Amino acid sequence: MKCIDEEQLTHVAPIIGYHRAPLSQKFGAPRQPNLVALLSVIEMLTPYDNPAAFAGLEAFSHIWLSWQFHHNYINKKSAHNSEQDQQTKAAPAADKPAFRPQVRPPRLGGNKKLGVFASRSMYRPSGLGLSVVKLEAIEVLEGRVLLLISGADMIDGTPIIDIKPYVSYSDAYSEAASGFAPSAPESLIVTMSELAEQQFEALIDIEPIDWEDETVAAKVYSLQQQLIAADKVLITALIAQDPRPAYRREELNSSFVMRYKAVDISFTQIELGTLLINSVIKVY
Repeated sequence: MKCIDEEQLTHVAPIIGYHRAPLSQKFGAPRQPNLVALLSVIEMLTPYDNPAAFAGLEAFSHIWLSWQFHHNYINKKSAHNSEQDQQTKAAPAADKPAFRPQVRPPRLGGNKKLGVFASRSMYRPSGLGLSVVKLEAIEVLEGRVLLLISGADMIDGTPIIDIKPYVSYSDAYSEAASGFAPSAPESLIVTMSELAEQQFEALIDIEPIDWEDETVAAKVYSLQQQLIAADKVLITALIAQDPRPAYRREELNSSFVMRYKAVDISFTQIELGTLLINSVIKVY
């Protein structure tokens, strides 16, 4: 058998853009795309921000995104090396993260193990994610291409590796078997306390977006840290997906915090299947 050089088994992919979204932390991000219609923006980088590269893409309603799980640190050594690389501007450390052959999907309660390749876990050998999202608009702002999308399961700052059009006749199979995830998870009931309502209203200090405006992507891009009235529905929808660890879903009255834009949303489970938003606190 012919031996394969280990260097031949790796591939360096360029980062072509970054995802800009209200969620800056993994906690609270949808576990699958299109569970929450959250608007976000992809900011393309030079030279990939050439408008000519997107000619014809406007005819497609959805796109495939290849992206990187950039908040994953498999071990402390990798995290330490990454921080040092940023401080010294040195080349990334050559240390390879440990391979995890099995994971515990939250959908199965966080206790049952499955092979990593039988899951959509973020802890993958490549560190890459793949999502289908809705393409809302393509805009050019000061020479930069911005893609307005909805339904992403990514957070702010996620590196984008590639973009491809979604083609329904070959990419969608209605008869496909979906293993341990045959349907979307049920959403929980989410209510907001009177205090949280008052705190939220006090933090809204701008006019709502005019969604008919042709520069919607630019507006969404510029409002990543400012609350608007429409955010209340999105915050509720995100928490209804239950971002809590699977092994803690039976707990009552335990506090959890989801960061959305520049606020921390604190919530608890007051009875099984019902979550209560207790406070909305500005963090910076």
